[in-house]
Amino acid sequence: MVVAVTAATLLSGVAAAPAVAAVPLLQNVPSVGTLTTPPTTSECLANFGIHCYQPAQFVKAYDLAPLFAHGITGRGETIAIVDSFGSPTIANDLHVFDQTFGLADPPSLKIVAPAGPIPAFDPNNSDMVGWAEETTLDVEWSHVFAPQANILLVETPVSETEGVTGFPEIVKAENYVINHNMADVISQSFGATEETFPSVGSLLALRSAFFNAAAHHVTVLGASGDAGATDYQLNLSDLYTHRVNSWPSSDPLVTSVGGTMLTLDDAGNRLAPDVVWNDPYGAGGGGVSSVFSRPGFQNDVRRVVGSKRGTPDISLSAAVDGAVVFYFSFEPGIVGYHLVGGTSEATPEFAGIVALADQMAHHRLGLLNPRLYSLLGEHGNGIVDVTMGNNTFGPFQNSDGNTYTVVGFNATRGYDLASGLGTIDAARFVPALAGH
Repeated sequence: MVVAVTAATLLSGVAAAPAVAAVPLLQNVPSVGTLTTPPTTSECLANFGIHCYQPAQFVKAYDLAPLFAHGITGRGETIAIVDSFGSPTIANDLHVFDQTFGLADPPSLKIVAPAGPIPAFDPNNSDMVGWAEETTLDVEWSHVFAPQANILLVETPVSETEGVTGFPEIVKAENYVINHNMADVISQSFGATEETFPSVGSLLALRSAFFNAAAHHVTVLGASGDAGATDYQLNLSDLYTHRVNSWPSSDPLVTSVGGTMLTLDDAGNRLAPDVVWNDPYGAGGGGVSSVFSRPGFQNDVRRVVGSKRGTPDISLSAAVDGAVVFYFSFEPGIVGYHLVGGTSEATPEFAGIVALADQMAHHRLGLLNPRLYSLLGEHGNGIVDVTMGNNTFGPFQNSDGNTYTVVGFNATRGYDLASGLGTIDAARFVPALAGH
């Protein structure tokens, strides 16, 4: 399951997930807790033993400033963020986040619930709280990467969990957004292990919004997961003991966004090359689908994916040892700044990148994957190869009391099942993606 992982909870020994029960992942690490001011990287290292980052550092690290200086800010584009329940304080929290980091509010933040009324927020409901954290991360950090894009928060009334649960409402909501021409890119920071669906047919029956998006030239993104080469079973607590993949990330009509770990100084300068996210808190999802055969856009990487669809396609920052700062106020007693990681972070960040490319191209790029893979042969494409790290996951203990490790995939030169095509230098990648 794709997890918005807050260091405040993780460093207490529990991973907070919007769509799964609390899962113990590590022990004996001191808690971060709620922060009254956003910490610097140096402060995080000194006090918590992990790196953490603020918006200006990623503007530097991903080379966004040259684009912003030329007016490529996402203006005129709309990013749809899809989350169960949403957050009751998102407008206020985004504004405080913007004020803190010297950002302007987006031209528009609109909230819709096309699949039915949202239940009243209950701060004692851990599922709702987890989704509110996810929503806040998605909105705030998509805004960092495309500061003048409009944001459309699409809330659904049923929690997405493993298997079919929650997906019919998501599909209905996404089809509404597409049919009413409300967004240019859709960001999905959730997923369910392919094997948890009752049948392959039940999964395939949920794809209508993706076909609809492709027909309307709307780009759809999906997070690749936070459990490396494995993922959650239907009981929401145990992990599969062999390699698996998750949907919608595995869908060929979706661009799968994986995770990297950045090592930056306080100014955002890289101190080392990016590597595959794999720290004590999680690892970037990746592998081959058990449902989808290799799509045409992956023919040139068939030696890696074989006959199946491989994920991820591209990767951005997701490490908890490299967490980003975000702000929320929906839960009394812990109002303030928190640290968060996961491919739930990488996906809205890449949604911002797509909004920049749409603006530069003067039209929607739509289904991104054929163009993305075609960039491999282009000079100056802005894709930065990730050649170090792996997404092996473990050791972890399941409810049977046994301890397991699922051996994942190594990053290599070129495409691999740990980082995809790699990560990006936005100043070069955005024009290349836009066809400039």
